Amino acid sequence: MADADRASAQAAASQAAQAKAAQSVWAPLTRPTFRMLWLIWMAANTCMWMNDVAAAWLMTSLTTSPVLVALVQSASTLPVFLLGLPSGALADILDRRRYFIVTQFWVAAVAVVLCLAVLSGHMTPALLLVLTFANGIGLAMRWPVFSALIPELVSKPQLPSAMALNAVAMNASRIIGPLVAGAIIASLGSAWVFVLNATLSVISALVLIRWKRKHADSPLGRERLPSAMRVGVQFVRESPRMRAVLLRTVCFFFQSTAVMALMPLVAQRLHVGEEGGAGTFTLLLASMGAGAIIGATLLPRLRQALPRERLVLTGVSVQALATVAVALAPHLAVAVAAMLLAGMALIATANTLGVAAQMALPNWVRARGMSIYQMSIMGGTALGAALWGQVASITSVPTSLIIAAVCGVVAMLLVQRLSSDRQIEEDLSPSQAFKAPEATMAPEAGRVVVTIEYIIQPAQTKEFRQLMQESRRSRMRQGALGWTLLHSMSQPERFVEQIIDESWTEHLRRFDRVTAYDVSLRDRKLAFHVGEGPPRVTRYFAESP
Repeated sequence: MADADRASAQAAASQAAQAKAAQSVWAPLTRPTFRMLWLIWMAANTCMWMNDVAAAWLMTSLTTSPVLVALVQSASTLPVFLLGLPSGALADILDRRRYFIVTQFWVAAVAVVLCLAVLSGHMTPALLLVLTFANGIGLAMRWPVFSALIPELVSKPQLPSAMALNAVAMNASRIIGPLVAGAIIASLGSAWVFVLNATLSVISALVLIRWKRKHADSPLGRERLPSAMRVGVQFVRESPRMRAVLLRTVCFFFQSTAVMALMPLVAQRLHVGEEGGAGTFTLLLASMGAGAIIGATLLPRLRQALPRERLVLTGVSVQALATVAVALAPHLAVAVAAMLLAGMALIATANTLGVAAQMALPNWVRARGMSIYQMSIMGGTALGAALWGQVASITSVPTSLIIAAVCGVVAMLLVQRLSSDRQIEEDLSPSQAFKAPEATMAPEAGRVVVTIEYIIQPAQTKEFRQLMQESRRSRMRQGALGWTLLHSMSQPERFVEQIIDESWTEHLRRFDRVTAYDVSLRDRKLAFHVGEGPPRVTRYFAESP
């Protein structure tokens, strides 16, 4: 018995150790495909930071306007806000591997054009903003693809760690990119940063070509882009969890972008010597990246110690304190310490929000949902950079940073109070419980109308109506064009649920999008039905006049 108890205890200890290892930040790197794509992602982000540093510093040599300097950040991020939804829809309906490769070559081409413009001496502030915007287009098209691939590369328990590793790659590149860019700018000039960007982008694309991934085409054919975009927006609009995540994301990045957008001007104020502050600028960026990497290693403990809402509010508060410290820093050492703290707060908050978004999305709409999430990041960042740059031009850089910090904390407190995301966790795993119908006369075009008739006890009318609001959200999230609940005037016990689909094909697609939550919702609706048989389902198609 003692040996059996000892063996049982050892087995339990071994399982606990394996579970702990699976939750480690570094566990996803044991998967070869994830490791390869993660390295490519880090290289891509290193190129992005090198480009942003070179562009921001080049702008300070072309103009002294705080607004134009801050607009470099806006030009880099605004394309993600404008093109995020189309890129997410394309990532859901096209071969993601090929799509990823195309975005890599786009970024490389923009880097070449930037290089030629600088070498030829034709660079102007306006042209720099245009080319930075073009580079942002590549980022806008690339991000949803990679984001949608993560859940199919790792297990669900490893998803937070995989996303944390993405943040580590982002912030390691935040250190490597500025350091390399700063060294090249100081020794060779900005043009050579863009040359290196082009080279690394091409190499990453060639490595990506070696990746073998099977793309399974839907038997129903490819979704049309406008319809896919509509469905993506509908899903997010009808998901209380996603709406809460997006609102918090906009608030956080609207505030946190102030220190990034105005950092070149902070560096000029703090630099020592006659070199213009390029080294100081690089050091501040690298400090923030180092803080983010440190914060990533602490994320598992932070997630265990604090609930989601408290962790987000804590991260916003720490970020605000760090921003104020940078604004008032009398010496470079104080600013470096503050940027370390800001990096830790940034990754803790962004990772918490990103994981919440991933958990609120089923697989079939993941790229579209995450592209909208990224749009909220970039929209908040672009608007914040423009606003805080304008405030700095009217007042001063320190004043703008302090105002941004205070406004960020106040806004997040209001959002947390008015929009709680503590919803019942929905099981969004796919289900095949609903069988697609077969129509003897399926239309080639035109809308499809579905009616479902329920017989409900009059005493349960109120509860049934409340449940049917959940049904409305479920149907609309699946892609329905319209939904109505009809109540008979002559038979109070009779309700008719009416769903309108864009076409017969789009009606069939809804059956491929059913989740375990939808199945449980159907069972709850059936519990109210007291008719002799199951609810009667009738399908119609609208004939053109």
